[in-house]
Amino acid sequence: MIPLTLVTGGNAAAREAAIAAALDSSLHNAVILEGLPAGPAPLAAAPRLHVSRIAPGCLCCTGNLTLRVTLNRVLRTRPEHLFIAPATTGHLDALRAFLLAPPYDELLKLTQDLSL
Repeated sequence: MIPLTLVTGGNAAAREAAIAAALDSSLHNAVILEGLPAGPAPLAAAPRLHVSRIAPGCLCCTGNLTLRVTLNRVLRTRPEHLFIAPATTGHLDALRAFLLAPPYDELLKLTQDLSL
């Protein structure tokens, strides 16, 4: 199972910086980010990293199809750790429920959130 860490709080740049600090550069990491940071992207130069960006919108509601397609594409790269950084925490429980439902329940292992 692939460890999955949800990164919450702060702005987009702060979430990216927190992910960059948490990365294990010896692993193939993947990140799904909602939105763009204002200014430089802290993850731009990270080694062994697959970054996917999703336009802002609720990942569990309006973005469900977008999240599902992006997540399936990322999982095909077989990351050793996955980070997902939603723009807001409004529907975090629904996002967790989505990630814990089939087929992801057998592919992902949610870790403790990285909260800013």
